[in-house]
Amino acid sequence: MSKPKSAPDNSADAIAASITGAVIEHRLPPGAKLGEEALAEVFGVSRTKVRQALIRLAQEKLVTLLPARGAYVAKPDAREARELFDARRVLERVLIERFTASATREQLATLREHLRAERAAIVGGDIARRNRLLGDFHVLIASMAGNQVMAQLIGELVRRSSLATLLFQTRRAAACSSDEHAELLDAIKKRDAIGAVRLMDTHLAHVERDLDAAG
Repeated sequence: MSKPKSAPDNSADAIAASITGAVIEHRLPPGAKLGEEALAEVFGVSRTKVRQALIRLAQEKLVTLLPARGAYVAKPDAREARELFDARRVLERVLIERFTASATREQLATLREHLRAERAAIVGGDIARRNRLLGDFHVLIASMAGNQVMAQLIGELVRRSSLATLLFQTRRAAACSSDEHAELLDAIKKRDAIGAVRLMDTHLAHVERDLDAAG
């Protein structure tokens, strides 16, 4: 992971956010070693500040801290991945139903632009960007739904579940996922809450199925 070109904020929060981005985009794959000394050199900070960031990421289950061995990007097993998707289904059903009833014209336009960015990343073969954008679609809807507590939970669940799925996602699977996002947006535009909930369930089942195929 290269040092950001312009990153005046080298706080523990900023370091944690940068590492999180690298994990989501799989520039740091599951199981990758996170050396404190190397990260301190990358960010131009002390190892103490890096350690603070890693502890924060461990609390969010994105990093595993092993005594006498150091820090590693988390690598969820199949059971944990399924539990993450179970939790996502419960939350995202509620959020998509609420958002379908409340979505504004501006929010729909933002989602349409997001879908265009997804497509461009997929067609252009930008795997890191497509992985981030496919997850961000769900986080974006959660934040627009107006419940910030649930949005934060969805953000964490998306980050953690992506460790188990997106590493194995093919370009074809990514395109199908983006197509399903477009179908969701159509249902939201029509104020079809029942259809949107059904589509979200199907979409999450398909993403989880990719994990079964990879395993």
